[in-house]
Amino acid sequence: MISEALQKAREFEEQYGAYIDAEERPLFHLTPRIGWMNDPNGFSFYKGKAHIFYQYHPYSTKWGPMHWGHAVSEDMLRWEYLPAALAPDQSYDKAGCFSGSAIELEDGQQMLLYTGVREKRREDGVKLAYQTQCLAFGDGRDYVKYAKNPVLGEQDVPEGFSRHDFRDPKIYRRPEGGFGCVIGNRSDDKSGAILLYESKDAIHWHFRSVLDRCYNEYGKMWECPDTFELDGKQLLLVSPQDMCQAGLEFHNGNGTVCLIGSIDEQRGCLERERVQAIDYGIDFYAPQTLLTPDGRRVMIGWMQNWDTCIAPEGSKWFGQMSLPRELSLRDGRLIQHPVRELERLRGRRIAYHNVPVRAETVLQGIFGRTLDMTVTVRPQTADSYSVFRVKFAKGSQHYSSVSYRPDSSTMRISRVHAGYNRDFVHERKCFVADRGGELKLRIILDRFSAEVFVNDGEQVLTMTFYTPQSADGISFEAQGHAVIDVEKYDLMV
Repeated sequence: MISEALQKAREFEEQYGAYIDAEERPLFHLTPRIGWMNDPNGFSFYKGKAHIFYQYHPYSTKWGPMHWGHAVSEDMLRWEYLPAALAPDQSYDKAGCFSGSAIELEDGQQMLLYTGVREKRREDGVKLAYQTQCLAFGDGRDYVKYAKNPVLGEQDVPEGFSRHDFRDPKIYRRPEGGFGCVIGNRSDDKSGAILLYESKDAIHWHFRSVLDRCYNEYGKMWECPDTFELDGKQLLLVSPQDMCQAGLEFHNGNGTVCLIGSIDEQRGCLERERVQAIDYGIDFYAPQTLLTPDGRRVMIGWMQNWDTCIAPEGSKWFGQMSLPRELSLRDGRLIQHPVRELERLRGRRIAYHNVPVRAETVLQGIFGRTLDMTVTVRPQTADSYSVFRVKFAKGSQHYSSVSYRPDSSTMRISRVHAGYNRDFVHERKCFVADRGGELKLRIILDRFSAEVFVNDGEQVLTMTFYTPQSADGISFEAQGHAVIDVEKYDLMV
């Protein structure tokens, strides 16, 4: 039976979501049906289709009591909205249905595992949020919360770890049978940790081990964990809060971290071999992955930054999901590519080869705000160029850009000139592999965003912007002598 709170949310999104014209949204990046969106939840395949749920506040473009929005797709790019799946309507989740995951059970049901939040005041008047893990079962459209929720509570948190920061469960099937689940936590030393739980039936859970923890090296709280095997290694994705900058690998604030290694089966912990950022741009957080029916590991993230959550004036929605990305490892490093389904959206192709670039250069037919463009650059002579820059979403007053300095092997993404009137994060930098001045960029634009895949996915830099759509110019420039190849496809649905 649908609760009054859920019915209200469904009626609201059905009525007011219809007023948002398709031209007001990105073409192939998921946005909320109406209102606010943050973390992806329950990213999974069920009955042959990709399902994604998301943290959702339909009633405004600001964060509020969390619901779960819901959409479904056959290609992970063109999404159909379904009615909201969860609302905060029970005593154990009255303060919000926080992030979680989904899995198809043997009986054909889709099970949602999520964090329920309730608030309680101490005797001194301080309000505390208690986070527990809860279940709901459904048919891919309507869900019923488990009568014996929560299935993991305060009593299931090991000594030395937080009962208040205990959230974002990611469920998976264990190769040996049964289920595993990783949950974000904060340890008594005020730093991030991931707790591992196991179950035979996905309902009754027991604590197994601390999968990994950071001892204040990578942030104060590890949110939205995901763990899986990829190319013979075990990966753990986490989203730390309150990180401190470490060179150009990690930036201040909320970040995304990939830990790569192997599992010590006896101790149930990750033996790290590599730690790297997942995305080096401005707007990417809380990624979650699924395994496609054809065996690909695909990741999607919230294409936003908690420190820059300012909705454009008059917008009826706020928040986007990133482009789904296929994951692999190369030389022990995480590699990301846009899902191959994107190529089905390609339209008109325009290509240029061996174009010399010095001053700002514009190429006929190379423009647009929904496109898939690959740019390769190399020195024209033995003397390399000192800076190479691509400007996009360019008009008479606005542009965004990505630039490269071969002397320092640094890449910069910038929206300083994108028309924002607030001074928050507008630039990020990272190191890229030194290839003697040669560089390959694949730039995906979708009206309000850019995702830049560097050197065949060795790094990705993601950024949102709200420059007027009429600003659709693209230009190339170099300080020194460079030669470029450009291949551009218009994208359409």
